[in-house]
Parts: sequence; C-alpha cells; structure tokens
Amino acid sequence: MRLQDRTLSVELSPIAAAYAHLARRVSSERLLDLSQAAPSYPTAEVIADRIVEVARSADGGRYAPSPGLPELRQAVADELVTDHGVVGPANLGAENVQITAGCNQAFCVLAAALAGPGDEVVLPVPYYFNHDMWLKLEGIVPRYLFTDEQQLPDVEAAAGLINERTRAIVLVSPGNPTGATIPPSTIEAFFDLAQAHDLALILDETYRNFRGTSAPSHQLYNRANWDSTLVTVHSFSKDLAIPGYRVGAIVGSEALVAEALKLLDCVTICAPRIGQEAAATGLLRAGDWRRAQAERIGSRLVSFRDAMAGQPGGFDLAASGAFFGWVRHPFDGELASAVIERLVLEYDVLAIPGTAFTPSDEQWLRFSFANLEPDDFSLLAERLTKAAATW
Repeated sequence: MRLQDRTLSVELSPIAAAYAHLARRVSSERLLDLSQAAPSYPTAEVIADRIVEVARSADGGRYAPSPGLPELRQAVADELVTDHGVVGPANLGAENVQITAGCNQAFCVLAAALAGPGDEVVLPVPYYFNHDMWLKLEGIVPRYLFTDEQQLPDVEAAAGLINERTRAIVLVSPGNPTGATIPPSTIEAFFDLAQAHDLALILDETYRNFRGTSAPSHQLYNRANWDSTLVTVHSFSKDLAIPGYRVGAIVGSEALVAEALKLLDCVTICAPRIGQEAAATGLLRAGDWRRAQAERIGSRLVSFRDAMAGQPGGFDLAASGAFFGWVRHPFDGELASAVIERLVLEYDVLAIPGTAFTPSDEQWLRFSFANLEPDDFSLLAERLTKAAATW
C-alpha cells in the first residue's frame, strides 16, 4: 500500500519519543519525570464514585447525545458565565457548547471545519505540538508567529502574517510549553484583529484554572457578537485528573458547533458517556477539590521557580506557569534531542526537547513540573548542576 506523503512527513509525538529512552535506562536512581503534563494524582472521590455508578448502570456503556450530555453542556456554560462575569447569561448558554473526546479532538474538528488544504492558520511559536501536527496532517499551512522574550504573542506581528488564505488565529493561555499567561487585554486585541479580517480566534484554555487567579481570562463573552469570531476549547483532563476518560469542549456559535458536530459524528459519534458523567460531577460537586488541586500545583510552581532561580548549571528558566517551565539549556551547539537523551540516561531527568514546539530552535527544553513532589525540586537543581559540570 502507499501512505499519504503529508502523514509520512509529520514526526511522531515527542512524548512517545521521550519515553522510548527509558528502555535503555540502567540507573537505579529515582527518575524525575518532567515530560508529560497529565496528572499523576487520582481524581476526586466523588468523581470516582460516579464513574463506578455509571459503569454499573444499565445505560453506562450506551451512546450519549452527540452534542453532549445536557447537564454537562449547561454546567460548562454556567461556569464560564460565572468565571468571566458575563452580564446576561443568555449571551452564553448550553447551545454554545459541544462536548468532545478531549481538547485535542476539539481543536482537530475546529481546524477541519474552518480550513482546508492550502489555507493558513496563524500559530504562535512555541506552539503546542499537536496543534502544529494536526494542521500539517490536514494540509493547512501554519504561519508561525514568533513570540517575545516573555513568550507572549504580538498583535502587530500577527497582523503582518494575515493574507487572503488565512482562516484563523490560535492562542493558548496559559501556554503549553511555556506556561505563559496572555493578558486579557492582549487576547481582546487579537479578537479585534481576527474580527477585522473575518477570521476565527481559537483560544485554547486547557490550563485556565491553573493561572493562580480567579480573575477572568478575558471579557469577550460580554460582547454581544463574541461568537462571530471567538471559539474556545477546554479540557477537563488536568482540572479533574481524568485524562484517560477523554472529555473536552468547544464553546462557540451555534452554527459553528453544528458544523463541528458533523466531523465529530464521523470520528467518535459522541464523547464517551462515562467521561462526560465524570466531568459533570466534577463541575457540579467537586469545586473544593478542584481549588485545592490548583493551589497545590501553584505551590509546586513556586518551588520550581525557586529551584531554577539560580540558573542551576546554566539552565535558564525563560517562562513558567500552569504545569510548565520553558528552559534554555546551556549546551551550545547540542541538538535538543541529544540533550534530552543524556539527561535521562546519565542524570535521571526526563523532559521534552523544545524542537517539539518550535520549527527548528535547538536551545530549548520543556519541563512539566506539576507531578514532582516537594523534595524533588532541590534534587532537580542538583542534577542539572551536575549535568553541566560533567557534560
């Protein structure tokens, strides 16, 4: 058989490549795994109890309604109304919510609904690697918007990338891999830019609840015409510690949700019922647990920043937030993949090369620190210092 050239030209996920190194690891030292951002801690007891209850019920394995369980769609809308101080709940309701099998699927069906082969999408660099992968797999051209020293996108620079083939602008806040949170005023300026050019603004808010603040991430839902331009995608994997149950959401206009549903119906028909029941329970009944987990991750962020403050071994933390640190390694001329390999095999630190998130920059590494224990941060600094001293 012959495979499609577009598919063959796209690299495999960097997560799998990073974990492949573990098969060659012979060290007996404890591994500091800073590779994947999926929570290693269990979900809330109330959520786990609901999962068991659904699994044992007569309809637990049946299809859910294709747009999503009504109570979950309403819960998502209600939370966004509350968290963003939306005046007039009718401006955002359950009809604006499409439940998906994770946030990755939300982005994929949106991109396919908005753009086709040869069309262009403005994508800030560093980007979330699955966004770049999917655009290329679809034949959509990513137009790279290189960010500033704070790893934040610039509206004027984005304007210079727009042409007649541009269909959307993508923002991720807090960022993956950088953790950088885009200020509300900047998000709103990107909305104005997208609206002026009749583009979609896709805002990925997977880590919205790990910003360290309850302030609205933006005020766009208060605009009467928000859904003519803005579409947001959301994940419950990190927030509720249920990544394996695959549940996310698209929030946008009713017309866009309907078009996305066509694609979703061909891919999964519906998001898994059991994941939707877990998410609904989490949104409605696990508020205290969610806040406690966000605070715990916030304390890990403080410890991580403290450990990196002295640039151990010359490893320079350029940006951080949510689950991530964006780190410049000190080994000039070394390929990022080679640095990752040596760090895990010789110094027991597993991370992701920055080239997974940039077109070609070999100087960067992504550290996902959220699953480290409090005592691990000083150990991380020690190992990085040792690596630089014995490289």
